Amino acid sequence: MTAPTRAGQAPRPTPCDHRHVEELLRALESFKPCVDIAARWGAEIAQVYAAGGRVLAAGNGGSAAQAQHLTAELVGRYRDDRPPCSAICLSAETSSLTAIINDYPVEELFARQVEAHGRTGDVLVLMSTSGRSPNIVTAARRARSIGVRVIAFTGPRPNPLAEVADETLCVEAAYTATVQELHLVALHILCASYDQALGLAPATVAFEDVLTVASPAGRPA
Repeated sequence: MTAPTRAGQAPRPTPCDHRHVEELLRALESFKPCVDIAARWGAEIAQVYAAGGRVLAAGNGGSAAQAQHLTAELVGRYRDDRPPCSAICLSAETSSLTAIINDYPVEELFARQVEAHGRTGDVLVLMSTSGRSPNIVTAARRARSIGVRVIAFTGPRPNPLAEVADETLCVEAAYTATVQELHLVALHILCASYDQALGLAPATVAFEDVLTVASPAGRPA
């Protein structure tokens, strides 16, 4: 939020603007262990693809947008050119979503798609800032019941999704917006690590490189 100004004047920053940045900087300090988790997941996903598997992803609201962002990076590319990878964003399947929600309980929104598309050896990436969305938690349980590995991005522990996923990256931040911002950083680290596993990226992803990794130069959004 910025203070109102007269026409032609630059907006003046308000305390709200500074608090947002200060909260993000505080969260980044506790985010350091998450860098290694996200980087390891990128390497693991490379192994999933090498074995013939694929990635499914889902989230609600802003997390749905981030799930779709991940699949776009995999089907398209992150930085360097490479073969496309099979990745399905379950949140983007509008006809399936509306058909399921019309005929089944809301908890089945993603779980039924997981049951349809998931195969043993695949990975389901779930995004939830609270870790408490019933349709996301149900999808995690359904995935594990059919042999699909579940990795989850959530907000602070404890939360139900962290309890049912195979592994969870928890962002310890008080505000939803901050959690979402760091989820995006983690997704980009995952993609950079995936490229690294294919021999396309630098040998390491250091915490000091996080902000650079989150906004790769020379590539339009």
